[in-house]
Amino acid sequence: MAARTPRTRLTFRASPVRVRVPATSANLGPAFDSAGLALTLYDDLIAVVTDEPGISVDISGEGADELPRNHRHLVAKSMIAAFDVMGAQPRGFALVTANHIPHGRGLGSSSAAIVGGILLARALVVGGEQLLPQRGVLALASELEGHPDNVAATLLGGFTIAWTEGTGQAVSLRPHDDIIPVVCIPHSALATRKARGLLPESVLHADAAFNVARSALLVSAMTEDPSLLLVATDDKLHQQQRRDAMPRSLDLVAKLREAGIPAAISGAGPTVIALCTRANADLVGGLVGARFDVHELRVDVEGATVVPVDQ
Repeated sequence: MAARTPRTRLTFRASPVRVRVPATSANLGPAFDSAGLALTLYDDLIAVVTDEPGISVDISGEGADELPRNHRHLVAKSMIAAFDVMGAQPRGFALVTANHIPHGRGLGSSSAAIVGGILLARALVVGGEQLLPQRGVLALASELEGHPDNVAATLLGGFTIAWTEGTGQAVSLRPHDDIIPVVCIPHSALATRKARGLLPESVLHADAAFNVARSALLVSAMTEDPSLLLVATDDKLHQQQRRDAMPRSLDLVAKLREAGIPAAISGAGPTVIALCTRANADLVGGLVGARFDVHELRVDVEGATVVPVDQ
């Protein structure tokens, strides 16, 4: 649990604040619930404290027709949790979100909402960075999300390794400059809870050893030698076990890998991520059918950032 600051009187900023949060891809093949990668696809969030009580939420883009527009919105819930950690709640606040990260596709939309909400709340409090330092942000975000892999990549940027030791912990490494993430996003969504529900409670010792070796190799492949990525992104623990929920995505993973392109399910799926280099990035589009939208991205190395409102 994230430590709570004793109840105190906070000074809230009168001007709005804006946070930009990146999409993320977790697991990257073998490193289930531990590896993450921040991507250059963003949600933009703006919030301002109001004198009137209550919470208002304006939404554009992804989820505009489905998401709640009150305190139940995940960004708003995360702001409330962060204000609570810092010691007091404002009378009210207004939130505006411009969502570009697809929902239910395994690209970390919930982690972006959680981290974005926490950073919005912190930025709205004078001295917020002292009351809720970066390690506290990661701990609270991990608590709200339930695991630290995506929130770590969202917060820190780059290629992250996350683990839990009491609270969420993480380190961020800079990926090799030659790596080009290409995401293949299907038109249909998949709930993370459903995808996780398909995983077995136990695994074979040989399969666990297989993934441990690939996960260790993944660190070297991502940071030093991308030629190892095809081997390093192989998995035996979680992808095929979820085939019934995303057969087309796993067929695409197999097709890309047969062509020598390192590919894996992104997070809980059903998006497929290909960790390409310039030598093979252009090949992905020709191998993907009409059921997927293909986007060549870059690795975001900054993570979630507070940016000027007028930028």
